Amino acid sequence: MRNILVLCTGNSARSILAEAVLNRDGAGRVQAYSAGSRPAGRVNPGAVRLLERLGLSTAGYRSKSWDEFAAAGAPQMDLVVTVCDSAAGETCPVWPGSPITTHWGVDDPATAPEDEIDRAFRVAYHRLSARINAFLALPFEDMDRADLKARLDAISRI
Repeated sequence: MRNILVLCTGNSARSILAEAVLNRDGAGRVQAYSAGSRPAGRVNPGAVRLLERLGLSTAGYRSKSWDEFAAAGAPQMDLVVTVCDSAAGETCPVWPGSPITTHWGVDDPATAPEDEIDRAFRVAYHRLSARINAFLALPFEDMDRADLKARLDAISRI
């Protein structure tokens, strides 16, 4: 089982979607978590609506600080994925265990005009899902770090 941390600035939209998809599609192979550098304090209602429409549970999701995952006693991460350009450019905490890092930037659906919010969330979901499923198609359990890092970075272009 690989632990994956998905980061975004507010941890309210993209990182929540990615966490949900990873835990659904990677069940038994990965355990995903999400966090933010400046948590919004709530999950975006657009993310909640989409997850519910897709039949994914929204129980337990919350906007939380990445500091929770750098603290003593936190699960050790194998992979850290940033999904927003802001978080990718920030100085992250030192993660125990030196996980592989990659950036899979996706436009923030929460910034779309009100009449486009649901469509923007669907687009973000589909982009994240495509990248996640490309990752899950890899035999990552048997790959060396350098090869896995190269493949993760290539996935960002999907």
